[in-house]
Amino acid sequence: MALTSAFSIAGSFEKDVIETASGGLEITFIGHSSLMMQHGGKVIHIDPYGMLADYGKLPKADLVLITHEHGDHLDPGALAKIRTPNTIVVAHAASANIAGVAMKNGDVQTIVGFRIEAVPAYNLVNMRANGQPYHPKGNGNGYVITFADKRVYVAGDTENTPEMKALKNIDCAFLPMNLPYTMSPEMAADAAKAFKPKILYPYHFGDTDTTRLVTLLKDSPGIEVRIRRMK
Repeated sequence: MALTSAFSIAGSFEKDVIETASGGLEITFIGHSSLMMQHGGKVIHIDPYGMLADYGKLPKADLVLITHEHGDHLDPGALAKIRTPNTIVVAHAASANIAGVAMKNGDVQTIVGFRIEAVPAYNLVNMRANGQPYHPKGNGNGYVITFADKRVYVAGDTENTPEMKALKNIDCAFLPMNLPYTMSPEMAADAAKAFKPKILYPYHFGDTDTTRLVTLLKDSPGIEVRIRRMK
């Protein structure tokens, strides 16, 4: 497997480069659940959030992926700063008012040259005081994005669902880890052991102790856990 990583600091953001069959995939870790990916001259922003960066100073988007409608994932102000007349915004149907393309759970489309798969993102266990899940099934997407021969999974706000655990051939995964809204380290480790991403980034982890995830996966040699500034 030709999967390598480079680490650098550009401004205040960490970056990794993952090699693909058609050149490097540069991942910029903006923070929380906000990511920027650049490959083949295209720029993808995921859940841009203006509390984390001045998006007016970041590259304009060819593609924006929105996982769900909560304000720290769907920020119209940040979106406006990276959007051009040619930007394609993808969101779940629940957020379709801002989307150029609405994708429901299970949909697969090729957009600006990338295969995009919408994976259900929802709670199984963690509920609000009124008994409703923080993230109801059917309201949000994770996304699997294919970059040449590499498949990157960005989970959105979700728990360790059966759909997540059934994923195959994931080279790089971003899993949320912030109770009570998403997963505990134990839940994230359970999911990772099931679908076996080659690289695992915990993200949107708040004050969760990320070393706990490292410990839980220390006997899973096929999974490399990488900790970046994604609080």
